[in-house]
Amino acid sequence: MLCLLSLFLFTMCNAQNTSQTGFDEKRKTMVRNQIQWRGINNRQVLEAMLKVPRHKFVPDMYIEYAYEDTPLPIGDGQTISQPYIVAFMTDELELKPSDKVLEIGTGSGYQAAVLAEICDTVYTIEIFESLGLKAKKLLDEMGYNNIKVKIGDGYQGWEEYGPFDAIIVTCSPKEIPQPLKDQLAEGGRMIIPIGKKYTQELVLLRKKNGKIKQHAILPVRFVPMINEFGNEY
Repeated sequence: MLCLLSLFLFTMCNAQNTSQTGFDEKRKTMVRNQIQWRGINNRQVLEAMLKVPRHKFVPDMYIEYAYEDTPLPIGDGQTISQPYIVAFMTDELELKPSDKVLEIGTGSGYQAAVLAEICDTVYTIEIFESLGLKAKKLLDEMGYNNIKVKIGDGYQGWEEYGPFDAIIVTCSPKEIPQPLKDQLAEGGRMIIPIGKKYTQELVLLRKKNGKIKQHAILPVRFVPMINEFGNEY
């Protein structure tokens, strides 16, 4: 009986190790084929994407697709972004280890984890309480003590902890929220999708001498930015 139990435990442990190895290999392939191949070569971004286990941030029913080149549903009508978009937006911010970053739209917590691998502190806001609490629990369990999660309206930013060296927005308002512009530090960068559902552009902003310059860099499709009543901004 004891031998059978030992054999069972060994088999289960070996299966878990094999599964983990499989995810590691899929993640390496994702970074090589989806990110590097498309021209992103920032070492810090690539290392962060290699380190953060995306499969832990997707629902169990989609775990086999965790490293595919696609966004995935995470509940409440929200999605975890395509890996390339996560890497692209992170790369465009030209982050430094000392940076303090604000994220609007925590979602599953995956983008926050990638940012936290590069930057000093990440402040992230989620309008859906269920998603925000789930992301916070997961990030805490994974040891990300440099991420602070808030349940609230991302349009208003997080003035208490501003200004921010970088702001990343993963939901789309029709216009750039003024509070986010105000909370951007001198020399800071913001990346945000702007527009209606089918006509969005990813916009990069820089603040220099108190003035903000912006330019569109990529057509995208994100979920809309909403308020606490579910109305779109």
